[in-house]
Amino acid sequence: MGVMSSMLWWPERFCEELAAQGRYVIRYDQRDTGLSTHYPPGQPTYSFSDLSDDAIAVLDGYGIDGAHLVGMSMGGFVAQEAALRHPQRVRTLTLISSSPVGVDGLPSSTATYKEHSAAAESIDWSDLEAIADFLRRDSAMLAGTRHPHDAESAKILIARDMARAPSYVSATNHFMLLGEDKGAKLHASEIVAPVLAIHGTSDPLFPIEHGEAFTRVVPNAELHRIASGGHEVHDRDIDEIARVVAAHTAP
Repeated sequence: MGVMSSMLWWPERFCEELAAQGRYVIRYDQRDTGLSTHYPPGQPTYSFSDLSDDAIAVLDGYGIDGAHLVGMSMGGFVAQEAALRHPQRVRTLTLISSSPVGVDGLPSSTATYKEHSAAAESIDWSDLEAIADFLRRDSAMLAGTRHPHDAESAKILIARDMARAPSYVSATNHFMLLGEDKGAKLHASEIVAPVLAIHGTSDPLFPIEHGEAFTRVVPNAELHRIASGGHEVHDRDIDEIARVVAAHTAP
């Protein structure tokens, strides 16, 4: 899942739909989210490479040689790095609302979303209610125009996520990873696994050009557009998304 997002942000119905189509589904908490390992705020001692290795460690824990990885937003970057670092373990990649690693020159977020993000600098990130309020507004800002935003469901999910984590504030460490200098850059063009990019055409964080870039850069990449979709897995789009993921991961 994406920045500050535990496994709860993978909708249960989405997982159930995939399971109903013969897929075994594993969702897990990345570091500094949910019930995973937490680090002091502002002091993450891990990198994107560690997060990608964690995905493979989950497979090791279940005795699984290879799997289909699905990553959302920042989780898409983690999944791409896992595929680049451990190509023999990744059968396919599905990248939702993400962007190809190592590719420059793509459009930035919309002006409205940039203005919203800038307001985060004034938040007291040690105040859980202030964080919750920002996340509720963020969820609304990331929504597309295809369906009405369900503010009540977002509020409940955020409350569940915060109540479940022993140290929710630690999730802000993810922001530090986004600016890390990776040195020798990984590049999406070197991904060998088949790639399915799923992208909303109204995504305010990563405009649709980010999804389209996968088809130009990555061999064997396909793009499925969610018409007027945002940076989200909306409940009303789950049937459509589960259908294309099941087709992409078919034996």
